[in-house]
Amino acid sequence: MSTDAKTKGGEFLIKETQAEDIFIPEQWTEEQLMMKKTCEDFLEQEVFHKLDQIDQQEEGLMVSLLNKAGELGILGISVPEAYGGLGFDFTTSMLTTEVIGAGHSVAVALSAHTGIGTLPILYYGNEEQKQKYIPKLASGEWKACYCLTEPESGSDANSGKTSAKLSADGKHYILNGQKMWITNGGFADIFTVFAKIDDDKNLSAFIVEKSFGGISLNPEEHKMGIKGSSTRQVFFTDCKVPIENLLSERENGFKIAVNILNLGRVKLAGAAIGACKKTITTSVNYANERQQFGRSISKYGAIRYKIAEQAVRTFASESAIYRASQNIEDAIHALIQEGMTEAKAKLKGVEQFAVEAAILKVHGSEALNYVADEGVQIYGGMGYSAEAPMDRTYRDSRINRIFEGTNEINRLLIVDMILKRAMKGEIDLMTHAKNVAAELVGIPDMSASDDAPFAYEKKLVANYKKAILLVAGAAIQKLMATMAKEQEILMNVADMIIETYVAESVLLRVEKMTAMKGEAACKEQFAMMQVYVNEACDKIWLYGKEALNSFAEGDELRMMLMGLKRYTKQEAFNPKAARQLIATKLIEENKYCF
Repeated sequence: MSTDAKTKGGEFLIKETQAEDIFIPEQWTEEQLMMKKTCEDFLEQEVFHKLDQIDQQEEGLMVSLLNKAGELGILGISVPEAYGGLGFDFTTSMLTTEVIGAGHSVAVALSAHTGIGTLPILYYGNEEQKQKYIPKLASGEWKACYCLTEPESGSDANSGKTSAKLSADGKHYILNGQKMWITNGGFADIFTVFAKIDDDKNLSAFIVEKSFGGISLNPEEHKMGIKGSSTRQVFFTDCKVPIENLLSERENGFKIAVNILNLGRVKLAGAAIGACKKTITTSVNYANERQQFGRSISKYGAIRYKIAEQAVRTFASESAIYRASQNIEDAIHALIQEGMTEAKAKLKGVEQFAVEAAILKVHGSEALNYVADEGVQIYGGMGYSAEAPMDRTYRDSRINRIFEGTNEINRLLIVDMILKRAMKGEIDLMTHAKNVAAELVGIPDMSASDDAPFAYEKKLVANYKKAILLVAGAAIQKLMATMAKEQEILMNVADMIIETYVAESVLLRVEKMTAMKGEAACKEQFAMMQVYVNEACDKIWLYGKEALNSFAEGDELRMMLMGLKRYTKQEAFNPKAARQLIATKLIEENKYCF
């Protein structure tokens, strides 16, 4: 793995990435696979046979499971050894997040504790705060939660009304306010609370111990899914917080919230893929067992389509997740080598790839949405029964499109962040957009296609990027100041970007795999890549057409639609044959096996 940051966040749009420069899951080390096995064993031995009890919130059960995870080191995977953790790198923490992602409500409680519960203190706390809190959080002795959302402030987090006033003796901040949807709220010992000091414009953050007093909780929320996770409203009434428990600097709370959300988005995508793999295995098991018209339903084309497509979307999303994870890891190493502290480097590394974090969150959660929905369908009538496993899977999957910023907010953020980086000169978007516009009025390239391995797919992905630049460049020029209000167009552009990033990621993964293992060993993966890249072509044409039809007209529209058609032109491809190959492998293995 490289320690040089070769790629900047968002730069994939204007830069060709080489297969040898990305990390793929086929490169895990023995040590990383041992950690993966520890997490798998934890789920098998402690969680899966207790799912009903967990959903019923059996008294003390979730706390005992977190304690067990702490004993195994699972709560301290990314915590430095100096604070009682295992000190693994970012990519390893993503692998363990993925595995635990199959654990339904336990995955939510555990990720809330290790992510938004622990990381604000680890990354923003001073040395005294880290020494006091992190070892107990890493061991599980103390449980953590994160208090940001309020009844009137969801996506607009900085509009929160919770207040902090300095006490008369200057020794405490007095917190007053209400927080809602607080995961782990029912049993947390440590609360990271966001509030505004006096009339500040921006939030500040505080480390609040339950023992400080002035904290009360509403009863557990009744939720559609993830029923086993504790979700409470938390009230602060004259809660006295020592001034030394201000986290970071005054008014730095909003920045903390944004950066921790970037991390949370990447981790959520990883967890979603873990849930996808578990659900595919369950789907395949049932399809092989269920007999209709004298044979297993896994023999029927309609079911095989579903199983194959579940795998295609999962494999593609996984490819993008670990590509970005290693990019983040490389950026962290490069920043440390430049002299930045490890904590700051980790934040900055993730911040650099905030665009990719939003892409992954949307794609991973929507891949799981598809996989869970088709899992129900494969089960048929039993899929709708609470006696069968798909009922829980379907309900639990739905929250992921809302968690860590809704998918709509994340789509808007993808385009907003890329445009802001372009305006700062960090990404030379406009030069490339102008080149694409100039290419449209030129003579099309009619040269013979390259027959080198993956050349055709690489050409498709390069053209997808041109399609994005064509549509986004024209929209910026036409709409200018009103662009931020044109949410439907921004969503179209975001979807083009998401499909392109994931298509390129799965292409690069399979190219690297083939170089490592040979073509014969990768034929199913090659088929998954072909299905995804070709499907992306049709989607990009549709999203681009909708966007162009929304703001252009006349000759200008006709010319741009012709350009879009040029950039989404593809050769004939037989998706049925590719999906049959993929499904056959899954059905033979009776599990997700890629």
